[in-house]
Amino acid sequence: MGGCVSTSSKSTCSSWSNGEKPVRRPYLGIGCCVSKRAKRTFSDHIVSLQNLTSIPNRITSSNKSRSSCIFTQQGRKGINQDAMIVWEDFMSEDVTFCGVFDGHGPYGHLVALLEERDSEEIQANRLSKKLLKKDLTRKKLKGLWGEAFLKSFKAMDKELRSHPNLDCFCSGSTGVTILKQGSNLFMGNIGDSRAILGSKDSNDSMVATQLTVDLKPDLPREAERIKRCKGRVFALEDEPEVPRVWLPYDDAPGLAMARAFGDFCLKDYGVISVPEFTHRVLTDKDQFIVLASDGVWDVLSNEEVVDIVASATSRASAARTLVNSAAREWKLKYPTSKMDDCAVVCLFLDGKMDSESDYDEQGFSSATNAVESDDGQRSEPCLQRNFTVRSSSDQENETYGNVNTEADAEDEKTVGDQNWLGLEGVTRVNSLVQLPRFSEEKSKT
Repeated sequence: MGGCVSTSSKSTCSSWSNGEKPVRRPYLGIGCCVSKRAKRTFSDHIVSLQNLTSIPNRITSSNKSRSSCIFTQQGRKGINQDAMIVWEDFMSEDVTFCGVFDGHGPYGHLVALLEERDSEEIQANRLSKKLLKKDLTRKKLKGLWGEAFLKSFKAMDKELRSHPNLDCFCSGSTGVTILKQGSNLFMGNIGDSRAILGSKDSNDSMVATQLTVDLKPDLPREAERIKRCKGRVFALEDEPEVPRVWLPYDDAPGLAMARAFGDFCLKDYGVISVPEFTHRVLTDKDQFIVLASDGVWDVLSNEEVVDIVASATSRASAARTLVNSAAREWKLKYPTSKMDDCAVVCLFLDGKMDSESDYDEQGFSSATNAVESDDGQRSEPCLQRNFTVRSSSDQENETYGNVNTEADAEDEKTVGDQNWLGLEGVTRVNSLVQLPRFSEEKSKT
């Protein structure tokens, strides 16, 4: 996504001093790992991660399931750093888990992929027996899932910090995740990927409701925390609309979000991996949920996204149609900029999809990560990635804000923060800004 930059020639960011490439390790008994081999290329590593043993009712590449479709397209900024997942029958038959992860930094594509692979596994092992009890009240269920999301995000960030071969000092990822259990919808979010809800109003017209807040550094409560921890928040002169987080003693790395997995160079200065947790009760008027990286939200409003998905020729093609629409908007609105990566998850709440023949006619392929670069060359196999906005709220949407370490008083500010600075404004990170430059000298000290 180009989420962090450096304005100085020297950077405090580290790199691998031993020259090893990151290697996937077995995790939580998932039963699939990547072994370390001699002379293993970077492409080999990415391909091996993407071809992990499949799990029933679980999709992670451009495809469809019983009630959803997902699609991703690499942008023009290099390796695709977005990842996505849908897992139906998650823990039980009436539970569906969805997530979109947008990496940034030199190894953001690997961070996003690891978070996608691990997120649902961690949550499945958190309070699973309690969460599946049939006699739980809505309030009790909400509290248990809030605890599960909080512990899961903490565990995933800890896993990144302790990974022996993956340098996350100046690399990280967003994470927008939802879990649907019956009519209950639970959401955990960090960074600027977003989830919205498409519903019908009293006139049967489609309306959009934003479900998550884009956690940018200019949100008042986020900026206050960062400054309290001695971090700095300001925008560069050539992109005044993009506030960034900087170290107190150096103009680096310039992270364009207030919460993220990884990015450990800023974890002591106010950037956190604590999710904002929210709960909503779904009704018969609610039609579908869209999760997407900010490559979509930078050029399309919530209402435009809902209209595109609702008018798609088939449900199976909805995610791809949305990505194609975003690609066209990038060319129209920002013709001199390089398109960002896009990843989309569309979950249809009635559980219905098109026939297999309808889907096959769309010509879907999971090989959407290798695209032609600007010079006409094919890029190597890669992951996926993403820029975003503010947020909106609905009176029916119960926001528990920061299921986090801040005081309960912070929760009361959440709705106000969500409405701050224009709900539907489109913001765009300057695509010409460079990522942090790593210094071998720094990594050896």
